[in-house]
Amino acid sequence: MRVYFDNAATTALDPEVLKEMYKVMESQFGNPSSIHSHGREVRTLIERSRKTIANLLHTSPAEIFFTSGGTEADNTAIRCGIVDHKLTHAITTKLEHHAVVHTLQAMEKAGVIKLSYADVDNKGNVDYDHLETLLKNNERSFVSLMHANNELGTLTDIERVGELCDAYSALYHSDTVQTVGHYKHDLSKLKLHFMVCAAHKLHGPKGVGFLHINHKVKINPMIYGGSQERNMRGGTENVYGIAGLAKALEMAYADMDAHQTQIQGLKSYMKAQLEQNIPGVEFNGETDPAKSLYTVLNVSFPEMEMADMLLFNLDIAGISASGGSACSSGTDIGSHVLTAIGANPDRPSVRFSFSKYNTKDEVDFTVSKLKELCAVVI
Repeated sequence: MRVYFDNAATTALDPEVLKEMYKVMESQFGNPSSIHSHGREVRTLIERSRKTIANLLHTSPAEIFFTSGGTEADNTAIRCGIVDHKLTHAITTKLEHHAVVHTLQAMEKAGVIKLSYADVDNKGNVDYDHLETLLKNNERSFVSLMHANNELGTLTDIERVGELCDAYSALYHSDTVQTVGHYKHDLSKLKLHFMVCAAHKLHGPKGVGFLHINHKVKINPMIYGGSQERNMRGGTENVYGIAGLAKALEMAYADMDAHQTQIQGLKSYMKAQLEQNIPGVEFNGETDPAKSLYTVLNVSFPEMEMADMLLFNLDIAGISASGGSACSSGTDIGSHVLTAIGANPDRPSVRFSFSKYNTKDEVDFTVSKLKELCAVVI
């Protein structure tokens, strides 16, 4: 048996999405910037896809800009948001994805901003009182806090953060890569200035995503060199990817409640099975369904010899997952997220992340292999 439990890294392409993309590849090859009929046909396809996405998110198509994925969208929001609005202070946490934290740190190193970190607890929850203090003490900040942590699964209350940012005239960017297509986002109510999506996290294609820019915020072009994306991102559009993204998001919304119930059930079942079968097992981040992304379970295993071989041994056993350990010294290359929450660096951690394609049999198989591996190496 081969088991794939690394859906937070990427998901399998849905066959219906592939069909939609293949249809476009087969017959709609015109350049969308061309004025002839072949080009106009493809332009119509792009704008129809944009409208589909905007309708699902309760926003205007004019606020959706297609990108190559989440990293580009994060970089654009952060760099353009800060520079174009002449902001000199930014707030984030030490748990953010590297697309966010490395970008902000580079801007701090260049002297563009002063960077502050909001406190988090040992489960990855943001200290909202500390966030408010930082906002109060730094006029017009740029705030970047993700919706769900990609390693821990801990959710941030983006409604509450949005209200705080609004009260202190801050710009709010949220990396929502792990939650678009898994939760419903109503952008007509959320006080967000920027949010992002990567299609491959919701059974769409790699290499395409979008950046939502609230109409109240104006920024300069992300990429110069063409008039595409309403003069905001030069370069011929990834037409097949855009069609696949729209189809994937449409399907995700249509079946969201059923998939959430199914996947949360698998996550809870695996947690219970691990607790029953592996003495000393613990969990990083929140596991309360109300506070945790239902697709992610981060498992902390007891200290063992050759802990760094656990993922390799799982792969040999036919199980794909990801993870690591906290950094034990300044020179270690470990998980910056686990280090930030104070996880024990001697305990190996594995992130299991689930999708609609996973089954209980796969969970049972994985737990049985983990039981064997832990019995051998502890």
